[in-house]
Amino acid sequence: MIINGYVENINVKYSEMDYNKALKPFSLLNYLQDIASKNAEDLGFGYSFITPKNIAWFLLKYHMEFNNYPVDVKNLTLKTQPRGYNKLFAYRDFEFFEGGRLLGRAASVWSLVDISTRALIPINTGLENNPKMPVYEKQEGDLNFEKIRPLSKIDIEKEFEVRYNDIDVNKHANNGNYIIWAFEPLSFDFKSSHKIKTLDMVFKKEIKFGEKLISQVEVKDDFTTVHVLKNAESKEELCLIQCRWV
Repeated sequence: MIINGYVENINVKYSEMDYNKALKPFSLLNYLQDIASKNAEDLGFGYSFITPKNIAWFLLKYHMEFNNYPVDVKNLTLKTQPRGYNKLFAYRDFEFFEGGRLLGRAASVWSLVDISTRALIPINTGLENNPKMPVYEKQEGDLNFEKIRPLSKIDIEKEFEVRYNDIDVNKHANNGNYIIWAFEPLSFDFKSSHKIKTLDMVFKKEIKFGEKLISQVEVKDDFTTVHVLKNAESKEELCLIQCRWV
């Protein structure tokens, strides 16, 4: 049973697949962001509610696990529900289905941020104690976020510049772009012969139009890569990613 949840059936376009007909990770992240936004809007704590209060949702991290990464899936069903909050953080879960077959699951953590000061806002204060965002309670079977350890070496490195097309309604780079920049340095052969099994992403800093970033990759073994995105000028970490592949 999905409490206060939302279900969307998506007709996956060929433009959202790679040449092996696997769903592009960028497209997947955009699906998650869109369905989370729609559900939040329906429940009264979405974009139209928080923007006049000069606050915004900021995605902090994802953990995803796939039984079968979507390949040649034309009709994808996404389910999401808010799991509640504990002071400064809100939790949201997702499930991916093809028909009745569970393809994978994801957990996410979000915060509310004052747009002017970048200070974190207590969730119940920002949402005015909306009863549809309950206090978080851990449940048996919840996904566990993995700790992403620092790179021990840099195997591949590539620089990018943030384009106008990369920015979102908050005037910084869309979350989906981070996974493009992270995975782009991997070879064609690697990406075409591997699919995501588990994925952890930690979002740390924004980056804006015209700024440059460096994508660094450590290839741990044939099935594990660790990625760090850094601001090319300040050297601040923007995003950490660990991916286990099959």
